[in-house]
Amino acid sequence: MAAATVFTTDRIRNVVVVGHGGAGKTTLIDACCHASGSSRRHGSPDDGTALTMFTPEEVAHGTSINCSVAHAEWMDSKINFIDTPGYLDFVGETRAGIRVADGALVVISGPAGVEVGTERAWEFIAERHLPTIVFVSMMDRQNVDFERVFQDVKEHLTAAVIPVEVPIGSGEGFRGIINLFTERAYLFKPGADGDQYEEADVPDEYREIEQRYYQALIETIAATDDNLLEHYLEGDTITREEAVHALKQAMLRGDLVPLFCGSPNHEWGVRALMTEIVELMPSPQERPAEIAEGRGGPVELRNLNSDPFCALVFKTTSEPHVGELSLFRIYGGSLNTGQEVLNATRGHSEKLSHLSVAQGKERQEVEQLRAGDIGVIAKLRNTHTNDTLCAATHPLVLSGVEFPEPDIAVALEVETRGEEDKLSNALHMLHEEDPCFSAEYVPELGQTIARGCGEMHLEVQVERMRRKYNINVRMKEPRIPYRETIRAVAEAHGRHKKQSGGRGQFGDAHVRLRPLPRGEGYRFVDAIVGGVIPGKYIPAVDKGVQEAAERGVLAGFPVVDFQAECFFGSYHAVDSSEIAFKIAGTLAFQEAAQRANPVILEPIMEVEVDVPEEFLGDVIGDLNQRRGRILGIDAAGRLQRVHALVPQAELYKYATTLRSLSQGRAAHTRRFKGYEEVPQGAAQAVIDAAKKAREAEVALAR
Repeated sequence: MAAATVFTTDRIRNVVVVGHGGAGKTTLIDACCHASGSSRRHGSPDDGTALTMFTPEEVAHGTSINCSVAHAEWMDSKINFIDTPGYLDFVGETRAGIRVADGALVVISGPAGVEVGTERAWEFIAERHLPTIVFVSMMDRQNVDFERVFQDVKEHLTAAVIPVEVPIGSGEGFRGIINLFTERAYLFKPGADGDQYEEADVPDEYREIEQRYYQALIETIAATDDNLLEHYLEGDTITREEAVHALKQAMLRGDLVPLFCGSPNHEWGVRALMTEIVELMPSPQERPAEIAEGRGGPVELRNLNSDPFCALVFKTTSEPHVGELSLFRIYGGSLNTGQEVLNATRGHSEKLSHLSVAQGKERQEVEQLRAGDIGVIAKLRNTHTNDTLCAATHPLVLSGVEFPEPDIAVALEVETRGEEDKLSNALHMLHEEDPCFSAEYVPELGQTIARGCGEMHLEVQVERMRRKYNINVRMKEPRIPYRETIRAVAEAHGRHKKQSGGRGQFGDAHVRLRPLPRGEGYRFVDAIVGGVIPGKYIPAVDKGVQEAAERGVLAGFPVVDFQAECFFGSYHAVDSSEIAFKIAGTLAFQEAAQRANPVILEPIMEVEVDVPEEFLGDVIGDLNQRRGRILGIDAAGRLQRVHALVPQAELYKYATTLRSLSQGRAAHTRRFKGYEEVPQGAAQAVIDAAKKAREAEVALAR
């Protein structure tokens, strides 16, 4: 394969493509790359041939899971399309793509309009202040109303949106597009794919619509530029070049968001879209400087070849027979194949052999990449996501992708005994590829707990584990880390005396237990007076109490939030020892705890659910059934945000239920809030289950 063309920075456009799952992002990228000639095949997500949706997991689920890159060469420019998942389970991948982009293309399904994934992605691109284009996809589908989608965007995303194109027809009658800059109609040839069209006058029946949108567009653009506004008010014609320039400047300021439309399945409208991307989206040099941390303080990188070389690794993946691949964005300087650079994050050097650009799963080698471009390199020794690569003479560190914390957990269990070490290594590798996935063995639970951003996210990781590392695991419900505590003051006398020839053992301690406020933990008080217990034995009593508290009173869970006070006792000058007083402390705790009204505590999660209003009642009813307490309901854009406290034990596979209740349009987050007392009926079930589990362990040990 011939080396790919090297583009100068001013001819590069880095565009992240975002939107709700199923809106047509991947299909649009595929269509653009094919229409430009940069890709030889027009693939489809439906049959697993899409350019940027190629892993077995993506093909099996029929949706994008990874952040991936493809490029289209258009108008002597290179458009780096960064495809991102639309489902919130994979929000970390979306954040990675947005971090390295200079502009955003928001794809909206014509039939569905603005959906929850689109709203969440909009929040992310707003944080980065990215100039944005909106594209209404699937105009050839049934139930499409362009005006309705336009108003939907205006109401729920931004009032700054303004159509630049108007469709001619919709659904099966979709047959062309009116470009408001040229005031010409582009009629697609019936039955033809590949964006084949004929240019014509605006059809008579669309003249009124075209004029209404045209006046709105020109007036809106003119209002952003004093010179244009003056010409407009004087009755002068605003040329296309003037309008495009003014619109681009308004986009850079965040004042305007142009709206386009088409049908990527037929490649209808994609050539016009690429033209506008090149004309309206900023080159890397037209964006604000990137700030890196150097030895002497902050350093501005303006995406110039004269800057010191500096690049951010925003995605790491590993594939059989290929090895580890690192995708990176250059923020300063240029890079030549074979060049040695410094990994400033980890403090070691790397040699970048076989420098390439990504075209989906394929890679095309290049001799050089200029400032602002996106590249890929294979088999680096020790470089991972969020690492900074830079010139050894100018050590710099860039701020990385802000990945969300994983908040949903499952227990993993190997199907074949003896593969625990193999599992541990695989989990580590998966975390390196996806920082939103983590796993660890939790001794208290006796389980390996994996955490992710959703149930599908975790299912995909299990599938990857099977494919890449040949490890079969079962996902199980995690054991709940219950706790126990006391609700009353009680005291007891612990006495350990043993005489069996030779030196005996003697320890005698009186211990008083007192409940503490929730979250206070454990406190020990030495209240011995008169030396009835020598000071050297008091720590042993404390240790005995703590070890007994770890074993629990009711169901074997650790006892928390209490004070233990050792206030009296006795000792033997010869037979007393630390071990004897430790046992005495244990005995005193066990008896006092039984008298102190012990109860079970359960972990409580603070849950936020974003849900369309029509599903609000069902969601609240379901939370109530899960013993949830509704704290409040706020408006969150077009959605309602429900705040609730829900026991962790009631949230296993909640995301699946929520999708079912809301037709996939609701999403939730959760975080640990604290511990609360389990209601009496539920507490007995916990105690019985713990007893049954202990009996099973004993039977297995035999």
